[in-house]
Amino acid sequence: MTTVKIGSRKSKLAMWQTETVAGMLNAQGIATEIITMETKGDKILNTSIAKIGSKGVFTEELEEMLADGSIDIAVHSAKDMPSRLPEGFSLIAFSKREKPYDVLVSNDKTINLNDTSRKLKIGTSSVRRGSLLKHFYPHLEAVDMRGNLQTRIQKMQNGDCDALLLAYAGVSRMDYGDMIVAAFPVEQFVPPVGQGCIAIEAGRISDDKKQLIRDCLNNRESEICLLAERAFLKTLEGGCSIPAFALATLSGDTVTLTGGLVSLDGQRKIKHAITGADKDAVSLGEQLGAKILADGGKELLAEIRRIQE
Repeated sequence: MTTVKIGSRKSKLAMWQTETVAGMLNAQGIATEIITMETKGDKILNTSIAKIGSKGVFTEELEEMLADGSIDIAVHSAKDMPSRLPEGFSLIAFSKREKPYDVLVSNDKTINLNDTSRKLKIGTSSVRRGSLLKHFYPHLEAVDMRGNLQTRIQKMQNGDCDALLLAYAGVSRMDYGDMIVAAFPVEQFVPPVGQGCIAIEAGRISDDKKQLIRDCLNNRESEICLLAERAFLKTLEGGCSIPAFALATLSGDTVTLTGGLVSLDGQRKIKHAITGADKDAVSLGEQLGAKILADGGKELLAEIRRIQE
């Protein structure tokens, strides 16, 4: 019997994702073995993601295990994946997507984001969320809040912030839905590339084994949307340390991709949308990326990177 060795980070959310993947494989009669480890992004919690490094913060160590054959596949949050993978690695499957929007989580049910008289501290580890918060709610203070979901909630309860700005997917999967005090429409807070989706990365395993895994795990709609979103991010040469955003939706055989970039201080936002055939998903992402770069994005990215150095 084929056994698929699955690599995962140790956090509860990562394990939820990995156990979900293992369960799907098991349901098709494929045995699995889960191997866990900690990445650089899990270990370094006193430094912002942008300063740790933009590429492979949550993936590099898992890719080392893929390279040496310790694991067959690695399970990732798709939003953590760099836009360019090292040679020899590929994303072979994407899960059905959870709702991709952001939410505000707090113990204080009286929070109203539009109340300018309250100087609330909002915790986030995301450059994009912090920048969009400054853009739409300049009276609020974004504070860097690193760690897994449980750690960040504990920090909030200790008084480090009044609320946390998080992805709905993780909040829902960890059963913290009763703590949601606000939801942000995707038309306003456009999500990061891949939010709500699980990505399966493979190294140098056989094509037959890749196909077996892909047949069990891949969701066609997610794959088309993620191909467009990731092509957009790749064109911007971006990772999770730049405040870029993109969300693709599929209706029949038509893809609509909305994406853009916001300055670190929230003062400037470039946003455009493009529509085309699903078979042209990658090209659509590249076209939208080029449009953002031509509309001031190139200069804005250079400024962002100067500030982050």
